[in-house]
Amino acid sequence: MPHALTSRNSAMESKPLGSYKPSGIDVLIIGTGLAGLVAALECIRKGHNVRVLERNESINTNGDMYFMGLSATRFLKHWPDLQEEYHRISLHNAWIETFKHSGEVIITPKKVADRLRAQGLDPDTPPGEFQMRPLVYKMFVSAVEKHGVSVEFNRKVVNYFEDETTGKAGCIIEDGERYEADVVIAADGVGSKSQKLVGGQVRARPSGRAMWRAAFPIEHLDKNPEVKEFFKMMPNREPIVRTWLGPSTYALTLTREDVMVWIMNHDVTGSEKESWSNTIEADEVLQGMDEMPGMETNKWAPIFKDLVKVTPPNTIVNFELLWRNPQPTWTSPGARVIQIGDAAHSYLPASGNGATQAIEDAISIASCLQIGGKENIPQSVRAHIRFRFIRNSCAQKLGFSNAELLQDTDWDKVKLDPRRAAPKLPKWVWSHDPEAYAYENYGKAVASMKKGIKMEDETSFEPNYPKGYKYEPWSIEKIMGDMRAGNPIELGAGDWD
Repeated sequence: MPHALTSRNSAMESKPLGSYKPSGIDVLIIGTGLAGLVAALECIRKGHNVRVLERNESINTNGDMYFMGLSATRFLKHWPDLQEEYHRISLHNAWIETFKHSGEVIITPKKVADRLRAQGLDPDTPPGEFQMRPLVYKMFVSAVEKHGVSVEFNRKVVNYFEDETTGKAGCIIEDGERYEADVVIAADGVGSKSQKLVGGQVRARPSGRAMWRAAFPIEHLDKNPEVKEFFKMMPNREPIVRTWLGPSTYALTLTREDVMVWIMNHDVTGSEKESWSNTIEADEVLQGMDEMPGMETNKWAPIFKDLVKVTPPNTIVNFELLWRNPQPTWTSPGARVIQIGDAAHSYLPASGNGATQAIEDAISIASCLQIGGKENIPQSVRAHIRFRFIRNSCAQKLGFSNAELLQDTDWDKVKLDPRRAAPKLPKWVWSHDPEAYAYENYGKAVASMKKGIKMEDETSFEPNYPKGYKYEPWSIEKIMGDMRAGNPIELGAGDWD
């Protein structure tokens, strides 16, 4: 059994494609989101045989931006071409500035590198960075195509199955065709049809909130010289993120060389859907901005409204934010079907963790399968869950706490300490190396499982969640009740900072 002697914070040596012997494991991946694409790449690197099914006729590379944590990008060292491309599309020498929603500057522009130094962090290895979703997706899609991964389109999965007697699992698509493999990775997002086999669909609950999101070519700012001047880049054409915090709302903008992005959190208006194709017009946004709670005497800055006005038609997405209880299980009874990414755990945008944890999942499951080998697939799947379940439960809960912070900013405290306006991104999140963690702790996890030690009682290896935290199931109902009552969200014991 291969085993790398690495610590949690160390980097494994680079092992590019071809470094691992063929495992003989047939892996069927459903979905081509971030989790599915990275799972495909990491599984072929680990020597597995990979086949991918996608319900649509092509891979969706649309969207605006999201946060990519360091723990999700360490693996790029194994893919030199990807690492070079990722560096090329990243935001270099970025700045950040913070406003009240009314336009008052709270934190003047500062280089992100300077903020990191002030916090005792190394700017050369930041905890993460904002990335453009289209650029990241195209990077991974190109890699999947380059390395000959089989992707079949227009394959809408309607059911999953497993057969413990034959040691196989699979899925059935809309026309009745069956696909089979040694292990199936369900990376098909919220509402995955794997829920029925895994343990039932977790019902979505309305949060009462939604996000207006828009990304468009920066040339559209030419329509209004004042908007173009206000949202300009920094000297030397360096990109800048501007955050805006108001009563029960927050927004951010990104200005970079070729694109303008703006995002705003708001109460539901009736036209929102949990869909990236649900576009609305600017007039609806402008009306909604005026009707937000607390805007009677202190309205949104006119310059932000002007930014909305220059946004081209059919660009603004009104994305509904639905809350879901943590899923109690991610795997089928025989551990031949495993959910990853949003299929296993959905995140609020404010968490800054959805993309990161999806990629971590993909890296972890590919590694565990390689370590355990073809004869131990269920064991490997269960070890993977032991590494991932409590970590994600904590990260999801942290996302709700960050949303509460952004929507209810205490400005008196922010003026004394600007860091109070920033969402938490603690070291236990970004310092993690999911690949090294799997190789270091796989044997310990298997030994604990054979002894009947429950996941929440695991003590044989260092946790990848807040030290001192004791896992307890939690519910959206409790969190919603606390938020409605104005009570802070209880994260639980442990070092969450």
